[in-house]
Amino acid sequence: MCRYIDSRRFTGYVTLYNMLKLKEPLMKTYGGLTFCVADKGYSWLQYFPKDAHFIVTTMFNEKREVVEWYIDICKSQGVTDQGVPWFDDLYLDIVVLGDGTVFLLDEDELDDALRRGVITEADYALATRTAHGLLRMIDAHAFPYFRLSIEHRRRLFPASALKV
Repeated sequence: MCRYIDSRRFTGYVTLYNMLKLKEPLMKTYGGLTFCVADKGYSWLQYFPKDAHFIVTTMFNEKREVVEWYIDICKSQGVTDQGVPWFDDLYLDIVVLGDGTVFLLDEDELDDALRRGVITEADYALATRTAHGLLRMIDAHAFPYFRLSIEHRRRLFPASALKV
């Protein structure tokens, strides 16, 4: 499901992916702790903020509890002719666990992409500038997507509207 929102608090696309059936759960490990981020009954709410160089995915478990927020740093984003949001990934990612623990991921992949000429120096600077700006916002408790994702999951995509 995909919705466009134009409000004072957020402008851009919000998508919801419901996990109805998977071969096996998707597990991720950060800081020595392993978490299930996708399984039957899980959902991912994604934000594509207009004119931003990041997208935010909130991963909910089957009880609609936040497992983590995953922030992809991107060069650009847009929407296909069919109305499906997309983004051009710039390697760096930020993970924020439900307890507030923060991880900056894939700095080595960003460095390698620059070394191999896959991205430009300007792309590299954009990625690092964006990631560090977001980390400052998170540290200052000024990153709006934590509250928005919980509110929007409940209000924009109520359980009754998701029955298949």
